[in-house]
Amino acid sequence: MNNIERIRRELARRGLDAVLVTDEKNQRYAAGFPFTDGAVLVAAERAYLITDSRYIEAAEAAVDGCVSVWLFDREHPLRERVREALAESGAQRLAAEDQRLSHAGFLMWEKTLGLALLPAGDLLPSLRAVKSGEELASMTEAQRISEAALEEVLHLIRPGMTEREVAAELVYRMLRHGSEGNSFDPIVVTGSKTSLPHGVPGDKVIQTGDFVTMDFGSLKNGYCSDMTRTVAIGSATDEMKNVYDVVLRAQLAGIKAARAGVLGKEIDAAARKVIADAGFGPCFGHGFGHCLGLEIHEPPFASPKGNVPLPAGSVSSAEPGIYLPGRFGVRIEDVMILRETGAELITRAPKELIIL
Repeated sequence: MNNIERIRRELARRGLDAVLVTDEKNQRYAAGFPFTDGAVLVAAERAYLITDSRYIEAAEAAVDGCVSVWLFDREHPLRERVREALAESGAQRLAAEDQRLSHAGFLMWEKTLGLALLPAGDLLPSLRAVKSGEELASMTEAQRISEAALEEVLHLIRPGMTEREVAAELVYRMLRHGSEGNSFDPIVVTGSKTSLPHGVPGDKVIQTGDFVTMDFGSLKNGYCSDMTRTVAIGSATDEMKNVYDVVLRAQLAGIKAARAGVLGKEIDAAARKVIADAGFGPCFGHGFGHCLGLEIHEPPFASPKGNVPLPAGSVSSAEPGIYLPGRFGVRIEDVMILRETGAELITRAPKELIIL
C-alpha cells in the first residue's frame, strides 16, 4: 500500500472526500516528490500534484501512475488549478491542514474554493508516525552516514580546535558519506557551554579536561537521523564520569521501558527516575525523546506531557541529559523503532564514555 492509498483509507474512515495538502513535508509524504512549491489534492478516485515549470519534468518522472501532475503558471495560477482539480474530483467534504496553514491561508482557500474547509487535524501526522519498511531503511541509512562522519571526526578533535571547526568537519564528512544535507543545524559545544542543551557552535576553543557535546543528523531520501555524543578531551573528573554514568543509565532505562502502545510520559518517567534518584532531577529539563521522520521533530513525544501511546513502527529519539549551569552538561542520544516487543535501536555507535 502506498501513501496515497493510506491517505484515502483514512479519508474514508473520517467521512471525508478529499484533503488539500499544502505543507511541503506532507506533500512529499503524499506524492513522493520533494520540490512541489505548489499543492497536492488527494481525493477518493484521483490524486493531483500541482507544481510549476521548475519542477514539472522531474515531478512527472518521479511520481507513479496514481498521481496526476498538473502545471500552474502565470496564466493558470495555483489557486485556479486547485479549484479545477477539486471540480474534476467531485469532492465536497474537503479537509485542509489546519495545524499547518495560517488562519489567513485557511480563509483564503475557503474563499478560493467556495467551500467551508474541514480540519484535517492529525490526519497526515498520524499516518506519518508509523513508518514503512522503505522509510525505516532510509532512516537507517541516514544514521549510518552520521556514524561514519562521527568516527572520522573523533580522530580529528583536539585541544585548540573551535566548536565551529568541529561542526564544519561533521557537516563536510556527512556530505562526503552521502547525506543530502543536515537534518538540523548541528550543535557542537565544549566546556561550560555543554550545559546549554541547544547551544550554538561558536569560536570557543576546546581545552584539555573539557566535555564536547555533538548533536547532529543526516538526511537520506528526505528522512532524518539524529544522534548526540558527549566525549571528554584528555581527561575527565570523577564528577564528570558520574554524571555521564547517570545519563547513560537513564537512557538505558527509558529504552527498556519503550515499546509500542506505551504512553510517551511512561517512557520519560523511567529515565527521569534514574536522574532524580541520583540527585540531578532539576537538571533534566527537556523530554526524553521525540519522534522523527521527514522532520526532525514529529509527534508523538516521549515527554512528561506525552499522553499519546507511541504506535508500532514509530521512530523516537532517546536523549536524556543532565545540565549543570555554568559548569558542564552531558547528553546521549540514540534513535529507536518502537515494536510490540520493545525498542529496536537504529543507532550502533558506542555510547560508553570516550576520552580522546
